[in-house]
Amino acid sequence: MNRGDFFENVWDTVAQIPVSKVTTYGHIAEFLGSRSAARTVGWALKAAKGTHLPCHRVVNRYGALTGARNFGDPELMERLLRMEGVTFDTNGCVNLSIHLWIPGS
Repeated sequence: MNRGDFFENVWDTVAQIPVSKVTTYGHIAEFLGSRSAARTVGWALKAAKGTHLPCHRVVNRYGALTGARNFGDPELMERLLRMEGVTFDTNGCVNLSIHLWIPGS
């Protein structure tokens, strides 16, 4: 699979994340057959900036909003998630036990 195909598959997967749910870079990479490609998933999301895709619903494996800097406003990602009803723990990470969606499940 070439990089373009991988990016498109990432975008297709991100488009399926339900409202009030999140998934991780690693879960997307694993779903697409390459668990070690979590960083490439991040690059694909950065390339999707300005699209209709719900990229704000992708967090790191701890639920941290590591992609927030790519939204222009560093607090936008959290605001969007909170507007969807996503809750956070005392460390500012998404409560994955409540909101985690695993692609293909």
